[in-house]
Formats: sequence, structure tokens, C-alpha cells
Amino acid sequence: MNAPADAQAVRKAAFEANKLSKRLHRQVGQAIGDFNMIEAGDKVMVCLSGGKDSYALLDILLSLRERAPIHFDIVAVNLDQKQPGFPADVLPTYLKSRGVPFHIENQDTYSIVKKLIPEGQTMCSLCSRLRRGILYRVAGELGATKIALGHHRDDMVVTLLMNMFFGSRMKGMPPKLVSDDGKHVVIRPLAYVAETDLEKWAEHRQFPIIPCSLCGSQTNLQRVQVKKMIREWEKHYPGRIDNMFTAMGNIVPSHMMDRNLYPFTTIRATGVADAAGDIAFDEEPCAPPAPTGQVHWRPSRPTAPGSQEEDA
Repeated sequence: MNAPADAQAVRKAAFEANKLSKRLHRQVGQAIGDFNMIEAGDKVMVCLSGGKDSYALLDILLSLRERAPIHFDIVAVNLDQKQPGFPADVLPTYLKSRGVPFHIENQDTYSIVKKLIPEGQTMCSLCSRLRRGILYRVAGELGATKIALGHHRDDMVVTLLMNMFFGSRMKGMPPKLVSDDGKHVVIRPLAYVAETDLEKWAEHRQFPIIPCSLCGSQTNLQRVQVKKMIREWEKHYPGRIDNMFTAMGNIVPSHMMDRNLYPFTTIRATGVADAAGDIAFDEEPCAPPAPTGQVHWRPSRPTAPGSQEEDA
């Protein structure tokens, strides 16, 4: 009696997984191309933490490499920070099963962070600085030309809001940058990918997730609260995260306030029409009343590279 229904459920699950796979590979491939993240002959060091994001990053890069028009190498690196209860065998076992060259760097940063940060205070800043310095050193030792991190679209939007709310600056998390020591290029191939898709992919691929006993246990972090906020926004206003993300690539310096980016003090009227000029007395853009029986209107926008439109 239930066999046809079960078979239909299996087919539907396979269809959804295939659609998700196509979307993820397309978005990662597009981000790599848009920002020239990986070039011929690169040795890409994928930083693997044991979380869903870095697993997905490695998984998708391995798949894309098989059909890439250029040759590049991949090496996975994990920093074992000696957190209590950390299952040291999980990542090596997984990486061996995937045939991936890897390096496990053993550094007891856990004890340093716990010693220097008072109980109840945020550990992320110090932990991040320690990790960054170690990973830069390891990248040099391994001859890596690119360092790939697993930050995704939602991380980038949250970082923008964090800097606005708590740092009083318009600063995000770029898809590609030169490291602060000037020696490395850091890339974020998941820049166009939504976190919800990574959660589904991790479940589908059954990655052996390792929870972080440092940052993962800090539920009062401002970043955690901001992430909850944008998730709530997305629930009530679908597309809002996409809009914020797309806005990060559509900056209009003349309509902001940074005097270093735009010469406000020297601009003069020219008498020549400028389509990009300010329409000072127009009303602010707002949503028109929705027709009876229809959903509220959302501003139309060009399809974002990281948009969540379904694949055909």
C-alpha cells in the first residue's frame, strides 16, 4: 500500500537534492569567475573546521575542479586547537576517504584563549587572531597561493550589519582580499550561497559535523543575535537578505557621506543634466498599496548572483 508513496518521496528527494546541487555549484562557480578567485596553477588551501560551511566548500571545490577549464590543486588544512573532547580522528578519516591531501596543525590556542579571556566574555576576537596568524604561516609552509574560507552570503550580510551597529562604519566581508600581512590572497567561494542551502547540503551529504566548544557555545554573541534578526526578517519578508547582499555590490558613493570616496567639498553645479544626479525633491521610494487579494509588493531588482531562484 505504501510502496508507491515511498517511491514518490524518494524521487522527490532526489529531484530536490539534484536541484540544490546545481544551484550550489553554479553559485560557487560564478563567484569564482566574478572575482577571479582561482587561477591556473593555484594551490588552494581550504581551511576545514569541521563545520557545515567548510565541509561544503571543500566538497563543491573538489567537484568543480573535475570539470574546471584550468588545473589547480587543493590541500585541506585543519587547526586542531586542543579543545576538550575534540574528536581528532574525524577529519583525517573523512579526508582520506575523499582522497584529499591534508595537513593537521596542532596548536593549543584553546588554553591561551581560556586563560586570557575572563569567563562570560566573548572569545571570538582573540581566537580569530590566533587562528589567522597560524593559518597564514601554514599557507606559506605549504606553498599555498590562495586561502579559501567557508564564509557565505549570510555571514557577509551579518558582518555588514555588525560593523554598522557596533563599529559605526560601512564595512563588509569581501569575497577576495589580500591578507593583513600582505603575503596571501584570501578567497570566499561561498559568497553567493545562502546558509539555509548549506544546511540542506550538509544533511544531504551527511558530513561528520564537529561542533565548536568555543564560539559554538556562546549563545549571547552579538553576531548570533544579528543572524537571528536577519533570519526573522527573511521569514516575514522573503528576499530581504538577497536585497541587502546585492546592495553591497551596488554602492553609490555620491549618495553616501564618505568624503574620502566622493569630493563633496568641491562639487559645483555644471548646468549639464546628469542621470546619476540626485532628485532632491522626489519622495523616498516606497511600496504602492497592494491590490485587493494580492500579496504586498516587493521592489523589483536584477537577479542577484547569489539569488535563491529555483533551477528549472
